[in-house]
Amino acid sequence: MKHFLDKFKFCPVCGSANFNIHNDKSKKCADCGFTYYINPSVATACFIRNSKDELLICTRANEPSKGTFDLPGGFIDMDETLEHGMLREVMEETHLLGKDLHYLFSIPNLYVYSDFPVHTTDVFFELRVKDFSKAVRGDDAASLNIIKIEELNPEVFGLRSIKQAVVLYLKNHKNKF
Repeated sequence: MKHFLDKFKFCPVCGSANFNIHNDKSKKCADCGFTYYINPSVATACFIRNSKDELLICTRANEPSKGTFDLPGGFIDMDETLEHGMLREVMEETHLLGKDLHYLFSIPNLYVYSDFPVHTTDVFFELRVKDFSKAVRGDDAASLNIIKIEELNPEVFGLRSIKQAVVLYLKNHKNKF
């Protein structure tokens, strides 16, 4: 198996080509001594639930897994909290303003972007809203779909960590309003 940093050929500090594997998650420059560690990026996803025990889910507009079901979410930006990033992503993808956000769990994941494996820690939340009447499809969603919790099927979700999250959600988080 290739090292996760194989695409990084030159030291980002001095430009040396002597940028070699140091251990399973880092490369070190033999010339200037700089060591670069690859650490997981943080992504969020949200189960948006209304008072009828329905969920608002998206159909993915982009690869990977274009056309499959997904939860609203995305990567956390620099200088952003998990909560703020989650609410921003909900707004961008559904145009819903959220307040009642609850942390559920996290799942390690490998997300391939531009043919580069990005290790992520996917953080899952539940957002409770009264209804979905103000939901409008946003940037990364091809469509918005309303589904009853008991009709959730992990196999129709395209991303591995989302499938795992749906299984956990169904098992552990069927709390009523």
